[in-house]
Amino acid sequence: MNLNSAHSFQLDWMVVMIYFALVLFGYFNIVSASTDGAFTSYFDLSEPYGKQTVFIGLSIISIVLILSIDAKFYERFASIIYLISMIVLAGLFVFGKKVNGAMSWYEIGGATLQPSEFAKFATALALAKYISDLQTNIKDSIDQFRAALIVAVPAVLILLQNDAGSTLVFAGLIFVFYREGIPQKYILFGASLLIITVATLKFSALIVTSIIASFIVIYQLFFKRKKKKLTRSVLILIFCAGISFGTEWSFDNILQKHQKDRIEVWLKLEKDPEKLKIMKRNISYNLNESEKAIRSGGLTGKGFKEGTRTKGKFVPEQHTDYIFSTVAEEWGFLGSSAVVTLFMLLIGRILFLAERHKSQFSRAYGYGVASIIFVHFLINIGMVMGLIPTIGIPLPFFSYGGSGLLSFTILVFIFLKRDENRLNVWKITILLFFQIRVFCKISTKIFHRCGNSFVLFSQQKRVAHSGKSLLRKTSRLSNMPSV
Repeated sequence: MNLNSAHSFQLDWMVVMIYFALVLFGYFNIVSASTDGAFTSYFDLSEPYGKQTVFIGLSIISIVLILSIDAKFYERFASIIYLISMIVLAGLFVFGKKVNGAMSWYEIGGATLQPSEFAKFATALALAKYISDLQTNIKDSIDQFRAALIVAVPAVLILLQNDAGSTLVFAGLIFVFYREGIPQKYILFGASLLIITVATLKFSALIVTSIIASFIVIYQLFFKRKKKKLTRSVLILIFCAGISFGTEWSFDNILQKHQKDRIEVWLKLEKDPEKLKIMKRNISYNLNESEKAIRSGGLTGKGFKEGTRTKGKFVPEQHTDYIFSTVAEEWGFLGSSAVVTLFMLLIGRILFLAERHKSQFSRAYGYGVASIIFVHFLINIGMVMGLIPTIGIPLPFFSYGGSGLLSFTILVFIFLKRDENRLNVWKITILLFFQIRVFCKISTKIFHRCGNSFVLFSQQKRVAHSGKSLLRKTSRLSNMPSV
């Protein structure tokens, strides 16, 4: 066996096939959503689908480059990649271009670049690097704070650029922390904050605080009577009240009008049905038209480029954040289910591969990849279906845009490169095992042959020695005098 064969090109082809299936399916839906009038060519750079063709080509080039670099590079230089990404993010405050109210873009020639997309894989790399460091104990509070700071820095920079959607993605990295051993109480704490925030917006800070106080009183009266426990309960009440009233104040004084309007429509805070109907027509026009497109698709859909609401451009910018409505209208419930299934298979497969890694860096990074894709998928699908407020966030591999497609491609294939390294290591190990086994067999045969030769030689020597002794005895007997 040749050891060099262990370095042959190996990838998890299930992930690769799912990736290309999503990219190609997304591309054809971009064609449907962006075609205006007569269709010319798939390479028409004046149309979004023509530009997306270029983006797909650049993504393939990036795949080749990623796979040609040594797998250890991404671990060794994770901190440098993260630092460069943060510098580029900070540079937007000086050199950035405002698009749709967000200072999130660089304009280079006629093209635009969104650094927040690339900050996601850079943060996942840096977080995995820090967690896997020998000096890091993720169960220690200081190390937890430092790891959280790695995630918080890009999240805050992106939030200050008025891009709340991308900021939410970084919250998904909590799954990395949980997998690597942070206490479960942090997850419960985050879930509690979310529940208190939504409940406050739906009802009021006073009602939410009163309900929490009632539960604490009942708990103290019937379950706990210790003074220590009472003090802790009072502190919990004060904290929850602070969060509740803080949420109410932030909603009234910090959030922008369009953000408040979206939340009001989502939670149906407006009690007047007529006013609510008007708000839906004005504020949630995209969402309403998206829901109509989804409903019109039925079971099997209307077919490729046959969606009436898609062809009529009822959903503005349908080829970006609302691309899933095109899928539902033209491919129906079955096509939508297929897309959802592909995403779940992709996320599940990445988690499966991550768990097989002995390297903590690869495992943590794999969970980061799965978390980022999952949050994007969950928010986008939920937004299009009206389950969560409208948030500008693309559907991975589907939505139009070079920055998004390139960043998700880099995100996934860095992990696959790390996984390829795992496969090669195992292959080398197996080859070495078999070579050692062959060596042992050969050595055993040689030993047996030498042993047999030695035994045979010893036997011959003993026979010769016995013969000489017999001759000496015979000669002594013949020389004895006769009686």
